[in-house]
Amino acid sequence: MTEINEKFYSLDKEKQLMIINAAMEVFSKNDYKNAVTDDIASKAEISKGLLFHYFKNKKTLYLFIYEYVLNLVRDNIDRSEMNKITDFFDLLDYGAKIKIKLLEKNPYLLDFSLRCFYNDKELISDDVNEQLTELYEDSFELYFSNLDLSKFKRKEDVYQIYKMSIWMSDGYMHEKRMKHEKIDVEELLLEFNKWMQIFKNNFYK
Repeated sequence: MTEINEKFYSLDKEKQLMIINAAMEVFSKNDYKNAVTDDIASKAEISKGLLFHYFKNKKTLYLFIYEYVLNLVRDNIDRSEMNKITDFFDLLDYGAKIKIKLLEKNPYLLDFSLRCFYNDKELISDDVNEQLTELYEDSFELYFSNLDLSKFKRKEDVYQIYKMSIWMSDGYMHEKRMKHEKIDVEELLLEFNKWMQIFKNNFYK
């Protein structure tokens, strides 16, 4: 967990969200290097000095927003509902729909996430990539432990299919960014479902 001044948490929730949303907006519209903390403070309606009172520096703030996004996804997952799902592809579909709903409610969430995931030339890249690697590993153990593996031709293929589903989604978004095209979350979900059906046809008995 990123270390920040505990006084941030003593702020009322509305003020916390103003700061979080301001930072997410600025970081989503700019590369890390070009994101200006003065703009974040202005949008959050606080002084730059107060912003750095809560967050030691820009890197601390960025990593806090990154962790906030990850927790936002986790907090919107109904674990009791998810634990009822034993089919691998139904579980992937459930997770995808949760993320789509979040993207629709948070206009800057998608662009910020994309900048996190495609950050090879960013000053912050090593920190984010290390956490992403851990996230993939932990997510599989956390969310896919209740699967009915008897449906698979080869049970040992499950983790590879999971990784391939991530790579395919990443590839779709990367292609859109390369072409400077807007990412349509509904289109992404439709494409994702097509890919998963192909996997299902090939890897299920």
